[in-house]
Amino acid sequence: MKSVLVYYPFALSENPNSGSKLRPLEMKNAFHAWGVENDVNIIVISGTSEQREQQFNELVSSGKLENLWFCYMENQTIPLWLTDPGHKPKRPFVDRKVLRYLKEKSVPVGVFYRDVYWKFDELYSLKGLKKTIMQAIYRKEEKFYEKYCDVIFLPSEAMGEYVDIAKRKIALPPGGKAKSISKKVRSDRRSQGIYVGGINNEDYGLFLLLDALEIANSQKRICDLTVVCREEEFANLPDKKKNRFAELDVQVKHLSGEPLNELYKEMDYAFIPRYRSTYNDFSVPVKLVEYLSNELPVIATFCEAQKEIIEKDGYGLICADNAEDMSKAIQSMAVNTEKFKHNIQQSFVEEHSWEARVKKVKSALLKEEL
Repeated sequence: MKSVLVYYPFALSENPNSGSKLRPLEMKNAFHAWGVENDVNIIVISGTSEQREQQFNELVSSGKLENLWFCYMENQTIPLWLTDPGHKPKRPFVDRKVLRYLKEKSVPVGVFYRDVYWKFDELYSLKGLKKTIMQAIYRKEEKFYEKYCDVIFLPSEAMGEYVDIAKRKIALPPGGKAKSISKKVRSDRRSQGIYVGGINNEDYGLFLLLDALEIANSQKRICDLTVVCREEEFANLPDKKKNRFAELDVQVKHLSGEPLNELYKEMDYAFIPRYRSTYNDFSVPVKLVEYLSNELPVIATFCEAQKEIIEKDGYGLICADNAEDMSKAIQSMAVNTEKFKHNIQQSFVEEHSWEARVKKVKSALLKEEL
């Protein structure tokens, strides 16, 4: 039986409360499901540097790493050497030990390189000497992957321009889940839109969305909007901004988990109104995948990575990051929702699921036709 190594140079979260913590678990589960279907043994190494070293040594001693087909690994938003508690590695050379072993065995290795926010001054909060030191460590991490990895997996093709690793770069599907969606029947005829996410950063575009909603509803109310956000973020908004929600009769809820999934069943479509920027052009919002997994068409701004996913298979509408253009998108979506919903049902899970992501990893590392 062939074996595949899934290598996480960090501890997996037991209670994931963000997309970045959930993705490794979803990929691990998808690998296991794919392994069962294809008679492939999935071996997982994760944890602190001490735990990883112990797991690796035991696997080598038992001979379980002798027949590896390929290896998939991921990084985090901090360099792999600093993922131990307190960012102090007890076994700083374990990752080199593992990847050197794989290289000696000619096992193809691919790493999912999730972010390059540290290359953007407006996003990276560290200053002075700390920033200089950390950026030097990040660059060393890039060279580490260049030495030991065969393929660099990315959230989007557009991000490749900012990754200084001279290896083949491939964008992976965002990772959606098949769900049994049963929409709740409503008596009203107005369309229902939803925004889920942050409200304390202008870059998120929520107040741009509110301006667009006001224009779209100026002649006739065509869209009711529900905003789901953290309670403390809403509480900390200035009164002037809080009043904007009341003026436009926007519902504000603080939900997550199953209550949020139930709310999605009442909605017709969703919004990602981010302002366009270099960073937003190549990042793929976690909420995009969540919306589409819940069969919600999306109105999104023309940031490149999200635009590509939405337009390629007709999952929604793209607009400029201004209120006038977004209001036109709302008006169009209100009467075309079913068409976009049908497109999502036809292809999203097949082309963009976690299982599709695993299959693309396998094809890339084994140099099969993509």
